[in-house]
Amino acid sequence: MLTPFEKIPARRGAEILLEVLASEGVDYIFGNPGTTELPLIDALIRTPDIRYILALQEASVVAMADGYAQAARRPAFLNLHTAGGLGHGMGNLINAHVSQTPLVVTAGQQDSRHTVTDPLLFGDLVRIAEPTVKWAREVTHVDQLPVLIRRAFHDASAAPAGPVFLSLPMDVMEEMSSIDIAGPSTIDRRSVAGSLPALADHLAGIAPGRLAIIAGDEVHASEAADDVVALAELLGAPVFGSSWPSRIPFPTAHPLWSGNLPTNASDIARTLGAYDAIFALGGKSLITILYTQDSALPASCRVFQLSADVRDLGRTYETPLSVVGDIRRSLQALLPLLAEATAGQRADRAARLRAATERSAGERQARHADADAGMDAATISPQVAAREAVRAIGPDVAIVDEAIATSSHVRKFLHSDSPNQYSFLRGGGLGWGMPAAVGCSLGLGRQPVVSLVGDGAALYSPQALWTAAHENLPVTFVVMNNREYNVLKNFMKNQHDYLSARSGRFIAMDIDTPAIDYLALAAGFGVPARRITPRRRHRAGDRGRHRQRTCQRHRDRDQPVLTGRRRSSRSGATGCAR
Repeated sequence: MLTPFEKIPARRGAEILLEVLASEGVDYIFGNPGTTELPLIDALIRTPDIRYILALQEASVVAMADGYAQAARRPAFLNLHTAGGLGHGMGNLINAHVSQTPLVVTAGQQDSRHTVTDPLLFGDLVRIAEPTVKWAREVTHVDQLPVLIRRAFHDASAAPAGPVFLSLPMDVMEEMSSIDIAGPSTIDRRSVAGSLPALADHLAGIAPGRLAIIAGDEVHASEAADDVVALAELLGAPVFGSSWPSRIPFPTAHPLWSGNLPTNASDIARTLGAYDAIFALGGKSLITILYTQDSALPASCRVFQLSADVRDLGRTYETPLSVVGDIRRSLQALLPLLAEATAGQRADRAARLRAATERSAGERQARHADADAGMDAATISPQVAAREAVRAIGPDVAIVDEAIATSSHVRKFLHSDSPNQYSFLRGGGLGWGMPAAVGCSLGLGRQPVVSLVGDGAALYSPQALWTAAHENLPVTFVVMNNREYNVLKNFMKNQHDYLSARSGRFIAMDIDTPAIDYLALAAGFGVPARRITPRRRHRAGDRGRHRQRTCQRHRDRDQPVLTGRRRSSRSGATGCAR
């Protein structure tokens, strides 16, 4: 109910903004302030229930908000500083756009009465933001704030989710108004897809063993992991993750988990060539990096899809039937139909589940045997580093991964009953991982998080170390330090027509002259650090137990830590890797 106008006290735009945020359940504002943000900073004195999370650079601000929104499954609110700050945050804003992370992005703008003189710090914020957000707008009057802020929260969450942007001029934030902010709206967007009986008939008609399920990032947003497990077990179908995932939204310890798809079209096609059809849950599951002539989808493989985003259905590949709806609610309606349609195949599909259990155990044992064989090498291999990190972290601590050289190995060694343990850099722009881990811990109620980060990526946003220390968060940053751009160098080595491959000379691929001291970097931001090196005098099992004991001590501390391979640093507070 609206309060009578004459009873509403006049207050500044910044105070009205905070009232709306509080009513929307916002706990944190992620930001880095400048002059145009000072009205908001001042108003926070009277709003102790909303905490300002200070990042030291805007790229970190955006990624922290991204990590928070993914972990908390709700939109995050962030505040940048004019055109320069928005520019600094642009790379991670692109990451959030690709990952479809719901963000309400704001930036302070010069006083609108002042813009006619082309003042310092002024820029067309709306046009700068537009390519990376769902929509962008400048607030031109204080009374627009309640409607536009609530609209931003609504639209950031609506499929396809993603960032929205509002420019906040200083005069609007300081303008007085008695407007009623009204209350938040409740909008249920979780619709059940249509044509589910027809979809059940299609899926039931595929021969057992000839259907693969792809669990895309949307499964995480929909909290549908349990329903995807039930679907896979009912059909006896293997479950793959996206080729370039934001999440692994399926328990990696489940025997039907078959890992993430490769990242180039030819290899994806070889993997899917064993199946007559795929059932893709969520969109954009076949993202590729480099061009190959072949299609990622074999000609003989049909595509069925379920997504809340109508734009992704049939976007690239022909489909006999794809349906629009919330994944969780739609699967809950589909499963009884499928159970009835596949009743005669139940024994066969149960046998496939048993066979998958045996096969999964054998493959896991073989992977560990391969890693054991490399334990006594003078240099720690990516496979060994990944296995030891995962083993030390355990199945329960959240992992935010931006260590590209080890990420594929990390995913192979994950063995957790949780569908929420692992997140990755889907957008591809470096500098996301360390600040995203800070936001992830906040989104999980300040729970422990491990950030796996490459030594090159760690140099894009090391300011996140300070925020982790300042907020006393239990985040451990593990730097996988190979002193080179390993992924790029390996790609060049595989291109036999490249002069670099023939000569063994790689320009701008090494970062070892001088070597970067990550321990000193961490110490400079107030974070304890240590270097981890091979210890060949112990047996592999003893080493693993030693590392697990060391990491448990880290888990008991609510502070940041940073460790690394060869050279490393600690900043955050959980986990330990070799």
